[in-house]
Amino acid sequence: MDLSQLMSVELGDLNPMGVHHTHDKGEFMVAYSSSFMKMGGNRDGSSGVHSSEVLRDFMVAPTEMTMTMQMFGIMYAPTDKTTIMTMIPYTNKSMKHINRMGVKFKTRSEGPGDLKTSVLYSIHKTEQHLAYISGGLSFPTGSISKRDTTPTGRGRLLYPMQLGSGTFDLLPAIAYMGRNEKWNWGAHLGGVIRSGENQHDYRLGDEYKGTVWLTREFSDQLSTHVRLDSMIWDDIRGADSALNPAMVPTADPHRRGGKRTDIGFGVNLLGTEGAAENHRLSVEFRIPVYQWLRGPQLETDWTLSVGWQKIF
Repeated sequence: MDLSQLMSVELGDLNPMGVHHTHDKGEFMVAYSSSFMKMGGNRDGSSGVHSSEVLRDFMVAPTEMTMTMQMFGIMYAPTDKTTIMTMIPYTNKSMKHINRMGVKFKTRSEGPGDLKTSVLYSIHKTEQHLAYISGGLSFPTGSISKRDTTPTGRGRLLYPMQLGSGTFDLLPAIAYMGRNEKWNWGAHLGGVIRSGENQHDYRLGDEYKGTVWLTREFSDQLSTHVRLDSMIWDDIRGADSALNPAMVPTADPHRRGGKRTDIGFGVNLLGTEGAAENHRLSVEFRIPVYQWLRGPQLETDWTLSVGWQKIF
């Protein structure tokens, strides 16, 4: 989830969260965003699965997961065509479980995630249109060895509770954006391509994401937007020998793939004078309209994001 990305200044100051942007030469931006994701109930394919059904095949069933992510980012444009972006998340995860004996318990993990750096290059840029390509690298700064206590003792946490990938990952992307007097729109395609295996002998699945959006500007300070996000992610390759895939489905590397389409609605504010000048605030609420999971896996219920940016 790239929660601090925005559109370029030339294409409108009020735009949806979750979209890459470029800057003019010499511009510098700092950004902070916070998101909260709620997941509840299991799904296998496109159908919901009750916990009792999961417990027929596994000793433990996950029932609910929450994730809060704080994203910190900086962007700088050394030239009019090139913008450099660096981001790092700080994540807090919590997952609830129930076992066959009816015992309920919760595991938690917290800490920084993987550092990501990208270079955005404009291939076409006017007051009405922008097209760019980008390439980046994700560094394995997030832990993949988090541990917590369960009814069977203290051990390594499951794949979705770890904070990073443990591998160096490629971040390719391409995008187009356009605008007129009151509207702006665009599309973005990106991916995460994993490389090698991490220290626990596995690698997360590759990820692919497409976004389209439409924004309506009501004034220089206010706009609203709607967007569709479609995501596909593969199963994990390899396996962590410390995890027992027969114990709980979240320990099975062959039950991690899936695809999902979300619809998001947002409000975007821009300060134009005084102490608020060049400060941006964006709020967005997203819900899934389609989910298919190679499960059982916990399904996503909703995501709420709030972002702030300041351009110098």
